[in-house]
Amino acid sequence: MSSNIVATKANVIATKKSLSLANLGYRLLDKKRLILIREMNALLEDLETIRNQITSTYQRAYDALQQANISLGAIVDLVETTPIDTGITIAYRSVMGVEIPKVMYQEKNQNRDYNMERSNSKVDYAYQCFSEVKELTISLATIENSVYRLANAIRKTKKRANSLQYISIPELEKSYKVLSEVLEEKDREEFVRQKVLKEKMK
Repeated sequence: MSSNIVATKANVIATKKSLSLANLGYRLLDKKRLILIREMNALLEDLETIRNQITSTYQRAYDALQQANISLGAIVDLVETTPIDTGITIAYRSVMGVEIPKVMYQEKNQNRDYNMERSNSKVDYAYQCFSEVKELTISLATIENSVYRLANAIRKTKKRANSLQYISIPELEKSYKVLSEVLEEKDREEFVRQKVLKEKMK
C-alpha cells in the first residue's frame, strides 16, 4: 500500500487519520460483538428452559387428545368447527442494529370456541393442554429466530473486526511508518542541503 503513496505531509496526516478511524471502528465492532453475545447468551438460557418444558407439554397434550378421542370417538368435527386463532402479532426491537422479533399472543376469546354440548371434560382438558403448547411454541419460535439473527450478526461483526484487526490496521500502520520515515529522511536531506548552501554562500 505504501509504495503507491507519495511521501508528503498531507499523505502522512491522511494515513494517520485513516489508522485512527480503523482503530475506532475495530473497538466499536468488538463492543458490538460483546453486547450481541451477552444478549444471545441470555436468550439461550430461556431457550433451554422452554425446550425442556415443550417436550413434556406436547406429550401431555397428545395424551389428553387421545383420551378425548376415546371418550367421544374421533373429535374431528369439533376441531373443524373451531375458528382459526388470529391473536398473533409480531413486533421488532433493535439490539445494536439487529432487528429482534417479538411474537405476541393475545387470546381474543377466553371462552371455548367449540360446541360445548358435544364435548366433555376430557375435550376441555385437551383444549387447555394445546393452548399451553401454542403459547410455548410461540415463545420457542421467537427465541430461536432471535438467536439465529444474533448468531448471524455476531459472525458478520467478528468477520469485519478481524478484517480490520489483521489486515487493514497492520497495512495502515506499515504505510504510516514507511511514509513517516521517508518524509523524515527528506527533511534531513533538505536540512543538510540548506546547511551546505549556507556554507558555500559564506
